[in-house]
Amino acid sequence: MKKVEGGSFIIDDIDYQNVFVPEEFTEEQKMVARTMEDFFERESTSLGDDATKLNYDLTLDVIKKAGEIGILSACLPEEYDGLGIDGIRFALIKEKLCAGPYSILTIVSNLTGIGMLPIVFFGTHEQREKYLPDLSSGLKTNSFALTEPSAGSDAASIKTTAKLSEDGKYYILNGSKVFITNAGFADVFTVFAKINGSDFSAFIVERDAEGLTIGPEEQKMGWKASSTCSIYLEDVKVPIENLLGKAGQGHVIAFNVLNFGRLSVGALCLGNSKDAIECSAKYANERTQFNRKISSFPLIGKKLAEMNIKIFVLESMVYRTADLFDKVLGELDFSDPDVGNKSRKVISEYMLECAVIKVFATESLDFIADEGLQIHGGYGYIQDYRIENIYRDARIKRVVEGTNEIVRLFITGTLSKRILKGQFNKLQKALEKISIELEQFTFNESFECVLDHETYLVKISKKIFLFLFAQAFQIYKAEIEEEQEICACLSDIVINIFAMESALLRTKKLIAQKGENSARNVINMTTTFINESFDQIKNFSKVISCAIKTGDELKNQLSILTKVSRKLPVNTISLKRQIAKKVIEAEKYII
Repeated sequence: MKKVEGGSFIIDDIDYQNVFVPEEFTEEQKMVARTMEDFFERESTSLGDDATKLNYDLTLDVIKKAGEIGILSACLPEEYDGLGIDGIRFALIKEKLCAGPYSILTIVSNLTGIGMLPIVFFGTHEQREKYLPDLSSGLKTNSFALTEPSAGSDAASIKTTAKLSEDGKYYILNGSKVFITNAGFADVFTVFAKINGSDFSAFIVERDAEGLTIGPEEQKMGWKASSTCSIYLEDVKVPIENLLGKAGQGHVIAFNVLNFGRLSVGALCLGNSKDAIECSAKYANERTQFNRKISSFPLIGKKLAEMNIKIFVLESMVYRTADLFDKVLGELDFSDPDVGNKSRKVISEYMLECAVIKVFATESLDFIADEGLQIHGGYGYIQDYRIENIYRDARIKRVVEGTNEIVRLFITGTLSKRILKGQFNKLQKALEKISIELEQFTFNESFECVLDHETYLVKISKKIFLFLFAQAFQIYKAEIEEEQEICACLSDIVINIFAMESALLRTKKLIAQKGENSARNVINMTTTFINESFDQIKNFSKVISCAIKTGDELKNQLSILTKVSRKLPVNTISLKRQIAKKVIEAEKYII
């Protein structure tokens, strides 16, 4: 099958037959899911409150058990005793590790993600042979040390320095890092520093290195069971063979690992969201007010329906993208000395999709956790209830792997940079003809088959984005990133498009496999989500237009947008009631 170009969903009409959906998990993938569920039950649920509290000994015991049953090596290359690099398996593990409010397992998730990935993708054969066996077995643990007191989202501004020793055998590191996950017990750190104060580079630093000290544990709002400390480097001698990748290429390692990490965040949020709706639906069926179960009240049902819809859409996005990675990660040969450069190309291909998922996932989880707490009422604010923990732990996810504000700017900035560099010719051509196309547009109200109307809305959403992006890019060009409010609105349209289309394609595939009657619930969810998302896109389009046009030009542009934004009315209240009924009966996420 032909490789899908990253970001092409903005322009192309995608055939649902070419999109992976969770209903197509292989037996091996289902076995991975069951293994993870069993591990979760044994190593978190059985621990109760202890799984939400910081305890180094308990944490290291859980990590060793994860290593013993192959969880930590599940996504390593076969050359290093793994099952192979696999996007879907990676996402499944992440989702199942966060199937409850037990932050002790986020530590295991961290190890399989940004913990080991820098060495996997960018390390030398010797570095992989030295570190991966102990890390994948759980005998040692690792940590990713990038953030500094004055360098968060602006990672390139780090001040930690690395200077080559006079004998040429070591790099001497000086500086500090903050908010470093697993730092309290990690044996190995991936530390980013600037050689001679300028060449952004990455180093593998061992805990027992002289001059490396660990600060006290941070007292956090959530993720209570995870270790978060500062680290300090004072004339730390790092052997030159522990330079990770090439000197001056640390940004390639950091940004690509974080890009892949955004898919990981999406899967984590998916697991959290499924847990939140399950405990909320069960509570709604148990709680009685005014002589009725509160699940019988339409406004409670509406909350459960909207939670279920967002989970369905997120699940569709995560596994659609995980499959895209599957198709390209399999091409990597880890015996190739140039595998680091090839890894960069592979991971960066779908950085737009991963950025979209990160924003949608974290904001959906916040919505779901908040609505779940609201369903619990006052009890949701009490620590004895799972939803309270889910709510607190959810908040950090809008910050990690790049704040959502930075990621929104990244989405629009990536598109503009690709055009300026001549790297996205398909988008450039679409932008050149979109204005004439919309001026000649006529609305056709004839929609004969199920989801024809929603298919049309997705197609028009893409044209609206192209139209608005072309207008803004023509005015601002390389300076468009300075217009942050406009960029954020454009990014929100892109996010909605990918979300809408992912749900639509999955639903079409399920209709083809099971028929309309069996797919009725997913049809209802997709219809509701697309129609409500399209209304949001219409609002974003007005905001952008008012920001870039005035007078008659503004009136003309709004007139064009009004014409192309026409759609049929949909009774979403009725659809949500049908969806809510399914959730209430199942007491969990259901398609």
